[in-house]
Amino acid sequence: MTNVVISGACGKMGRVIADICANRDDIKVIAGVDVAGEQYADFPIVDTYTKLAEKPDVIIDFSNPAALDSLLDYCKAFSVPVVIATTGYSKEQIAQINEAAAVIPVFFTFNLSLGINLLAQLAKKAVSVLGEQFDIEIIEKHHNQKIDAPSGTAIMLANAINEEANDRYELVYDRHSVRAKRKPQEIGMHAVRGGTIVGEHEILFAGRDEVISLKHEAHSKSVFAAGSVNAAVFLAGRKAGMYDMGDMLSES
Repeated sequence: MTNVVISGACGKMGRVIADICANRDDIKVIAGVDVAGEQYADFPIVDTYTKLAEKPDVIIDFSNPAALDSLLDYCKAFSVPVVIATTGYSKEQIAQINEAAAVIPVFFTFNLSLGINLLAQLAKKAVSVLGEQFDIEIIEKHHNQKIDAPSGTAIMLANAINEEANDRYELVYDRHSVRAKRKPQEIGMHAVRGGTIVGEHEILFAGRDEVISLKHEAHSKSVFAAGSVNAAVFLAGRKAGMYDMGDMLSES
């Protein structure tokens, strides 16, 4: 049994995680952390990590980038593994997460969906086959309440392509002010915000007289919550280091 604490327990994702855990017999929520402090479940919810009465096996974090410092301080002080599923981190905060992985187990990815991680692998395969003959554009769509753009997942997909292509591509986020033809070694990044779109990511490979499209649609946020719960079970008891979906899938 893996005992977890949900960081951001009163948010939409925190509640979904609590519901998923309640229907599994290999994981148990022993507490939640949220400034809202609403007691909606049979586990206690406190407003700071220092008020946790019991040390968990893992923390699942679906909170806010502003809470990163206190989260990592607690995890490092008490040697608690953490699944970081929050998005919108700055480069400096991502560096903090990488530094923390030197002393505690950290599971960090921009998207916990199995389908998205398959999409990243397919994109790598596509760029290895197509080479420089095709232009690459990434379009992501999310609900109108999402703050960051482009999404962390879109950046993850671009990074996966660049990893396969030896970093030859430059990410271009806005073309409206550039009066010039598209350069061959660009990845165009496009963000759409509207309605209640959970998450859509499409990679276009546009060549001469043909276009190849790789696309993933998330119809419910539960796919991300389920991924975080699986990651927590995977991470419990691991040695310090950085882990991601590739590590988890390689053992499945």
